[in-house]
Amino acid sequence: MRIQDYLKQHKLIMDGAMGTYYSRIENNQNAVSEYANLMAQDKIRGIHLSYIEAGAKLIRTNSFAANQQVLNITPAEQVDIINASYELAAQAVKESGKEVYIACDIGPIPELGGRTEEDILEEYRLICDTFLRHKPEIILFETFSDMVYIKRLAAYIKAVAPEVFIITNFCLNKNGYTSKGISARTLLEEIADTKEIDAGGFNCGIGSGHMYHILKKLSFPENKYIVAAPNAGYPEQFQNRMIFMDNEAYFEENMQRITALGIDIIGGCCGTTPAYIKKITDKIDLKEVQRGIRVKQSQKATEQKELRTNDFFELFVPGRKVVAVELDPPYDAKDDTILACASKLKESGVDIITMADSPMGRSRIDSILMSIKLMRECGISVMPHVCCRDKNMIAMRSGLLGAYANGIRNILIVTGDPIPSESRQSTTGVFDYNSVQLMNYVKEMNREHFTEEPIYYGGALNYGRGPVEKVIERMEKKIEAGARYFLTQPIFTDEDIDRIIYIKSKVNTKILCGIMPLVSYRNANFIKNEITGINVPDWVINRYTPDMAKEEAEWAGAKIASEIIEKLKDCADGYYFMLPFNRVSLMDKIKIV
Repeated sequence: MRIQDYLKQHKLIMDGAMGTYYSRIENNQNAVSEYANLMAQDKIRGIHLSYIEAGAKLIRTNSFAANQQVLNITPAEQVDIINASYELAAQAVKESGKEVYIACDIGPIPELGGRTEEDILEEYRLICDTFLRHKPEIILFETFSDMVYIKRLAAYIKAVAPEVFIITNFCLNKNGYTSKGISARTLLEEIADTKEIDAGGFNCGIGSGHMYHILKKLSFPENKYIVAAPNAGYPEQFQNRMIFMDNEAYFEENMQRITALGIDIIGGCCGTTPAYIKKITDKIDLKEVQRGIRVKQSQKATEQKELRTNDFFELFVPGRKVVAVELDPPYDAKDDTILACASKLKESGVDIITMADSPMGRSRIDSILMSIKLMRECGISVMPHVCCRDKNMIAMRSGLLGAYANGIRNILIVTGDPIPSESRQSTTGVFDYNSVQLMNYVKEMNREHFTEEPIYYGGALNYGRGPVEKVIERMEKKIEAGARYFLTQPIFTDEDIDRIIYIKSKVNTKILCGIMPLVSYRNANFIKNEITGINVPDWVINRYTPDMAKEEAEWAGAKIASEIIEKLKDCADGYYFMLPFNRVSLMDKIKIV
């Protein structure tokens, strides 16, 4: 019987964990089950048989981590391991004498080591081709964090073998998001919209209790079968080992509640064993087919509420140049000077203050907290920078929620400067996200939490980083991730101006052109020689002298800035001023056109 026909009449039970169960049997948490496809075949076949005897109607090949990077293997060794994984599963099914489905299990390939997207896609195709030679009925992608590769791979598989049943499962955290910041709701919508996918849902990452609470808030697409395979729970450290507690009864109770929501395929992930599968097989009525809360393709959950306008974004109108000024927060708790600077900028007619997030990797007052204080005490619009370098995804989410609760509606999302070399032994960069990933995460938070008054966010435009077409390609990824505007690096040269004009002609977005009025001969030489990504030409340096007075040097910097603005006026939607040492008096010296 085809799996589609079985699912029309039954719930389907998958097996449980392979990797953690194998390491438990070996009494070695570092044991890698995929190697055992060649080195300990009887053990892998025995695990498959144990799950079948426990009642699993679908078993997964022992190939989740069978990629070159994780196992440190050659393509030829990879093919051998994958072939063995399918053959061992098939042998176990034959030995059991039962009708059991086999899913070819494909896990995510780490995006590390400088490999390109095309390199990784090619390896995925190798894995798929190896499995397809066995003429499988099911291919399963599991524990993924987005659809980037899956969409193309699903189309690739269906073009070669249209009869293959494709399942895609994603790994969520306790808040219902993947590590790429994509919500469970959005993933279900993407699954529904991808015709090549037959079933999809969630596995790993969370225990059965959290899985239930996430799933009960969702509506499921009517055109797909839905999968749930949570972990046994959360591991604890015991005698230098990470172990899962045995809680089969608790797991089974939650799986009953999950199944009652209308889930079609259930099973277990990390920490589960044949005992878990036996428990749910004995307790859950597999013939009670309930489709749960289904929504049509055209019905995306709830209707969109009317959005409130964003005061800053509304300033982008023809004939008006938006003015943003960046301030650096203090290194210490003394904020009198920066408050005075903000008040002065408000008097000068500046539209918004952007607040740097520990630039150059040196700790300052938190950009969000400082922005909130400026907004409240000075009555000026603010845009804190949110940098991916210093906070993990938990702290990032907390900070964004706190910013929103305190009235922040505009942020600039940046990947962030690296940690200074002298500090790297004691300080580590986090980088759970890059800027595009964090933008996607905020996009999801807007949909989930901030629907009536979303956060507007922009991105950095490093216009000189590599070929211009690559710069445009990255901009388009940020726009797809929800970026509404871009703030550029400081612009000085005619070549950089020409590049900005070209980019603006190719990309439909708002661009605030970076202007940095240099304030001394020393300042100009420092920026030219020590800050990467900023091209300060010799003619700029030559406008200063080492013995130039402070006021004279400021006027020189202001005049240069005014000249650059004049050249940019036909392509810039506004200007993003970076004032060295927070010299806000410069704004009264610069001519903005």
